[in-house]
Amino acid sequence: MRRETVNLGTEYGAEYAGKYVFQELTWARRSRIIQKHTRYHPITGQVVSSDFIAIQAETIWASLKEQPQSKPITLEKLLGEENGVPIALGELFSRIANSLCAMTQEETAFLSAQSDADSRTQQSPASASAKSSDGPQQSSAGSQPEPSTSSPSSSTR
Repeated sequence: MRRETVNLGTEYGAEYAGKYVFQELTWARRSRIIQKHTRYHPITGQVVSSDFIAIQAETIWASLKEQPQSKPITLEKLLGEENGVPIALGELFSRIANSLCAMTQEETAFLSAQSDADSRTQQSPASASAKSSDGPQQSSAGSQPEPSTSSPSSSTR
């Protein structure tokens, strides 16, 4: 498996200085990380939501094999909003992990964009009639049966 070593000085802060070794992940490990943080529509199979930050943080964490003895990088720190890693350092680690783990720009764009009606997911003929639940559907008047009630005005609007 491919490896990449990065020696950092104090450019990201003294606490992060040292040697970091990243290793390529297996396809199965990377796929499990993506699946863990992606929600699919139960009928259409379209991506409903994807936590790109969590996918990226876990990919970095899983590929990080060595770090300085002080262990400045943790999964919690990669996910942290208040006490996280510096942006530039996170971006550097992301680029390294993505290049080692063959995460393409198309995959990252797909994961970071929420699926909608123009999803890249191909619908099968059986699921084409299933409507998404992303808002009210437009329909012509009288195309759907009105519920019957005893009131004579129930069919007029």
